[in-house]
Amino acid sequence: MARAGGTGRTGPSGYRVLGIYLNDHLAGATAGAELAHRIARTHPDQADRLRSFAAEVAQDRTALADIMKTLGIPVRVYKVGAAWVGEKAARLKFNGHLLTRSLLSFLEELEMMRLGVEGKAAGWRTLRTLANTDKRLDPGRLDELIARAGRQSDLLEDLRMDAAAQVIGHGRPD
Repeated sequence: MARAGGTGRTGPSGYRVLGIYLNDHLAGATAGAELAHRIARTHPDQADRLRSFAAEVAQDRTALADIMKTLGIPVRVYKVGAAWVGEKAARLKFNGHLLTRSLLSFLEELEMMRLGVEGKAAGWRTLRTLANTDKRLDPGRLDELIARAGRQSDLLEDLRMDAAAQVIGHGRPD
């Protein structure tokens, strides 16, 4: 049942909202995993770091799907499919080059990934709060996922600053 003011939903309505929320995050995780793997493939100079990052992003997507299964929340395939298609369509953007990748593409991809990781961290924190009352959720595992998202964000910011220095040409600020 819902408490007055629309907060603290624990009944069917709250379950429905949680399902929408987690399916939206799963769709974002799907697009993020695709983008992370593409970035790793297209930047051999950072291959080890980017492949490790891409593997973690895929693991995080799996962790979210597992949490949804644990909570009995069905995956909305149309959302996941739309996110997959959207990531492919996002590759078609005006970047100053017609047939080749621009340095600007890498910078923008890193920025998109960082935004995605920050959103993922917010989702993990939301679930961590829910874990205080829902014993099906493992608080320790959610703490690990939150910490990993922080490390991922730091990595992406480091790579983004290096890419910005290359693209803009003013050197990296300290």
